[in-house]
Amino acid sequence: MIVNGLIEIDRELARAVDELVFGPPVTHVYNPLDYAWEPHRRYLELWGRGPKQLAFLGMNPGPWGMSQTGVPFGEISVVRDWLRVTGPVERPANEHSKRPILGFDCARSEISGRRLWGWLRDRCRTPERFFERCFVLNYCPLAFLEASGRNRTPDKLPAAERQALEKRCDRALRQAVEVLDLEWVVGIGQFAEKQARRALADTEVEIGRILHPSPASPAANRGWAAQAERDLAALGIDHLL
Repeated sequence: MIVNGLIEIDRELARAVDELVFGPPVTHVYNPLDYAWEPHRRYLELWGRGPKQLAFLGMNPGPWGMSQTGVPFGEISVVRDWLRVTGPVERPANEHSKRPILGFDCARSEISGRRLWGWLRDRCRTPERFFERCFVLNYCPLAFLEASGRNRTPDKLPAAERQALEKRCDRALRQAVEVLDLEWVVGIGQFAEKQARRALADTEVEIGRILHPSPASPAANRGWAAQAERDLAALGIDHLL
C-alpha cells in the first residue's frame, strides 16, 4: 500500500537523520518528523494515496511552516482548513527561545507556504483534484538554527555534514519516487532541483524546476504564482494540475 510505504520511508528517514551530529554555527536542529509526527502522518494518510505523476520537491522545513505543522510548506491556515490536517505537536528536546514550536497555535505565517499552497488551491480548487496526480515532498526533514535564531540552509553545512545528510535524504527520495511511481519531480527552487538530479540520476524520472516562493527572492515578490505557471508551461506539464 502506497500510504504505508510513505509512512515507513519517513519513519526510517527520521531515525537516520537523528543519528547525525551538526557542529557550529548550527546550535539547534529541529526534526518535525519526530515531534510533529502525528500531523505529518495524517498528511500522508489523507493525500499520499497514489500513484502520482508529479511531485513538487522543497528543500527543508521553514520555521513557521513544516517546523510547526509537520507538513511541507505547511502554512497553518492552509494545512488546517484546506488540507484538513491537524494533530498534536510536541516540543523539540532542544528548543531555541527565538524559534518556539507552538504547532497549530503559532500565529506567524510561512510566506513561502502561503504562496505555494495558495497557488495550488486557487488553481485546483479542491485538494482532491490536486492530489489526484500530484504531491508535495521536502528533500530534507531537518531545520537548522544558529545561536542567533537565524535559519541555516542545508547547502551551507560543512561538506562532511552535508554529504552524510544527503546520503540519507537521497535514499528516502528514491524510495518515495518508486513508491509513488512518479514521472516528474519538480524542484521548488534551484537547491531542490540540484538534489533531485543527483539523487535520481540513474532513474527515468524527469526533473524540472519552478521558482522558489521565498520572500527573499525579488523575482518571487514580483508575482510568484504567474512565474510558477510559466515555469510549468515551459516544462510542458501544466496540464497535470
